[in-house]
Amino acid sequence: MWLQAALLLVASCVPSTFAIYPDEIGHVDFHHALLGVPSSQSTFFLQPSSSSNAALLYTLSEKSLLGAVNPKDGSLVWRQNLSRPAETPALLRASGGTYSVVGALGDYVSSWRSLDGKLIWENTFIGESMVDLELLELEDASAAASTRDTIALSGSKAGFVRRLDGSTGKVKWEHRDESGDTPFQLSSSSTDVFYISLQSVSKGYKIKVTSLDLLTGRQTQSRILNSESDVSGPESVIFVGANTASPLIAWVDKSYNTLKVNVIGSKQVTTINIENTSGEDIKAIQIHAPHTLNALPHFLVQYETESGSWAEVYHIDLKSATVSKAYSLPYLKGWSVFATSTKDANVYFTRITDSETTVVSSASHGILGRYSQSTPITDRGVHAVSEVAMKDDSVAVRSALVLASGDWQLIQNGVVGWTRYEALSGALAANWAEVDDQEDLAHQLEVEGHGSIYGAYLHRVKRHARDLEHLPDWLKELPGRILTSFLTDEVSNLDGFGISKPIIVATDNGRVYALDSGNHGVVSWSVKAAEADSWNVKAIATQPGVATVYVDDGSSVTLNITSGKIIKRAPATQKLRSIAVIKDGPSPATVGVQENGEPVGALDSAGFFVTQGGDGRILGWSPKDSQSPVWEFLPAPGEKIISATARPPHDPVASIGKVLGNRSVLYKYLTPNAALITAVGETSATFYLLDAITGRVLHSSTHKGVDTTQPIASAMSENWFAYSFWSEGPDASDAKGYQLVISEMYESSLPNDRGPLDSASNYSSLHDLPLPHVVSQSFIIAEPISHMAVTQTRQGITTRQLLCTLPSSNAIVGIPRPVLDPRRPIGRDPTSTEAEEGLMKYIPFLDFDGRWYLSHVRQVAGIQNVLSAPTLLESTSLVFAFGGDIFATRATPSQAFDVLDKGFSKLQLLMTIVGLSVGVMILAPMARKKRIDMLWKTR
Repeated sequence: MWLQAALLLVASCVPSTFAIYPDEIGHVDFHHALLGVPSSQSTFFLQPSSSSNAALLYTLSEKSLLGAVNPKDGSLVWRQNLSRPAETPALLRASGGTYSVVGALGDYVSSWRSLDGKLIWENTFIGESMVDLELLELEDASAAASTRDTIALSGSKAGFVRRLDGSTGKVKWEHRDESGDTPFQLSSSSTDVFYISLQSVSKGYKIKVTSLDLLTGRQTQSRILNSESDVSGPESVIFVGANTASPLIAWVDKSYNTLKVNVIGSKQVTTINIENTSGEDIKAIQIHAPHTLNALPHFLVQYETESGSWAEVYHIDLKSATVSKAYSLPYLKGWSVFATSTKDANVYFTRITDSETTVVSSASHGILGRYSQSTPITDRGVHAVSEVAMKDDSVAVRSALVLASGDWQLIQNGVVGWTRYEALSGALAANWAEVDDQEDLAHQLEVEGHGSIYGAYLHRVKRHARDLEHLPDWLKELPGRILTSFLTDEVSNLDGFGISKPIIVATDNGRVYALDSGNHGVVSWSVKAAEADSWNVKAIATQPGVATVYVDDGSSVTLNITSGKIIKRAPATQKLRSIAVIKDGPSPATVGVQENGEPVGALDSAGFFVTQGGDGRILGWSPKDSQSPVWEFLPAPGEKIISATARPPHDPVASIGKVLGNRSVLYKYLTPNAALITAVGETSATFYLLDAITGRVLHSSTHKGVDTTQPIASAMSENWFAYSFWSEGPDASDAKGYQLVISEMYESSLPNDRGPLDSASNYSSLHDLPLPHVVSQSFIIAEPISHMAVTQTRQGITTRQLLCTLPSSNAIVGIPRPVLDPRRPIGRDPTSTEAEEGLMKYIPFLDFDGRWYLSHVRQVAGIQNVLSAPTLLESTSLVFAFGGDIFATRATPSQAFDVLDKGFSKLQLLMTIVGLSVGVMILAPMARKKRIDMLWKTR
């Protein structure tokens, strides 16, 4: 108790700190700026400007994020979020020499500068959905050399082909197809735009090719290819070549026996009999062809079986529009990924396998370059893009390979340059893990903290006696530790205090990752934990050495934290709405919640339990009766419940009261059994504070004119709660904008008064308890808050921060609690006693101080959840954010009062001690002689 009081005094004397300093970036935090898994048709190398000889990697990912990546180190250069509702895939196109990229998603088309990602133009076609997008290789004589017009195909009930100006995005001409055919794809040549559609007939689909004039968009020709016997749907057409000297259409029959190719613009269809000598059925066929106007009319057909693949290269005769086989690439066991690249008119094909990378020219089967993989690729490759450079008689190649795990690797001449773990952008759940020795020490200290003085002392003596068995090893490591302590900074030498913890992350593609928080978030291991391609993870529980991932179907997977090895699996049981993890013993207990709100699991370990039912009710459950709820709560008519918030599992209270400036005390209304319920109406939001034992409403507040489509976030801790929303009050005098409301609960409005319970020696939560005295205040903020959390420290002595996720600015701020004190005086300056408490004058507008930004200058995008965890240092709290990007940092709301400053020089201290010791040794005889001489003189 004395230790807590001393630390509380120290923490209160230290001014509130803010965010992190510039020289701490990359030391106390790490950030993985992610794009999502790159899509196969929207990823390429492109030179971003005429002044640069190097190319960047561009992609429009499956998360609808458009961005550029530096191939040298894998760092993100820029990105833009195109995310919007769309049923069609995202499209991204570019052309050499244009220095811009054009993307389409849903009804939205936009052009962006390839160098810095700035918007050039945008256009929206309401009610339509983009099917295909192509750039015209030949610019008009009047157009700038760096622009290319865009041909966009959209389709709903009718098909629309539009030519968009490359500089402004305005429509130059429009062709409308009302024939009822299904719009499929676009292609173009040096003279025509080709609109390909699928015409439904009784046996299948015929392919219809409509030629449009480049300048006017008028139809010049229409051809129908007799493909109904082979084409049963859009998936049967495997390729439509675009922007080549001889664009082509290729389709295959259901049995994969014949491949048919048509050079667009001609009537002739070439039938290719597929020669399958592998002994296995073909499961997929892909065509790889160049997309530049001056490239040779060559293409590669890849055939895949269950255990291997091979390829054949074909040449097109431009005069006769016929296709002939040039050569074959051999059948290889395992997976193979092909990529096409061009240099001037030459076409090169790169083949990547788990063991090697080879490069061939489209003109000849001779291997130009062969590189063994320096590190075998353990996962299966999905697709890749490549760049080939010829120098004298040698060839160099670098390939950006996407793996089935979602990882994105750059392989240069067989050497892996970097890996981007893009699957982490789909993180569903995360948790910190404890290694065995850290968890054991924390448990021992907790036991000592809850025992008597004598018992704690005896327990510590026994613990130290057991530690003697490690003394020989400790003595061996001592010289190295001493040397390291003088040569390393404090900021990177706190692993023994729980600063460096593994972070277990589960992603939506069925994988589990372990991030090393003490090593810049490096991925220690990743495993495919789900038996399916995806899963819906609800929670991750950790114990010393193991982590258990819980899924919404009732199944779970337990993994070893150190190696990622799967220890055991639990089968699926029933569909669950959510899963709660209760840490109230040596091992965590879990309680599942069904769709109707009924709990399933170890309810005895959970005590009283509150759930949310699918019918909009809040239900309270007793550990004595899990068959029916003991109470239920329904909001006011016309309202529906959207969220429920409880205090964090680890939320210690260091002081039961707030000491005022006149030394009186306001006693906090403390209850671990409170839940904050958010209910919304058509234009209102009501926040109910419920007692989880009885279901009684302790406090409620209703706000009118609320835009319920905007984010509404909330958080609770200790004796306070906060929430934010957008409000446009019904009266002209009401505040309009984003609001942040903070409320504190006290036992009484009077200092030194504990209300009706003051004289009670004991009481029960099952009886009617007095309602709290609630003090609230609201602030206008500049932008919405999508998620709230609270920093957590070991003993709760350190001042808390309200962690807010800002989706508009892609940032995370930590607002100090003293700034949000609802007792700040209104319309006047604080008195001397109020100033002594730290209160300042209330200002309605809360401007986010730049020093509050935990993310500093980083753009932390797409964050869905923020977690906080304590360390063995009372001053320090760990923060981890995930859901889009991955970000982690350390927060010190009251500064690092229990850690030496990183500028503290241990070597200088040692030299000072040595100097003082030498000085004492020299001066001691002199002082002794002087004293003796003075004694002789006095006689």
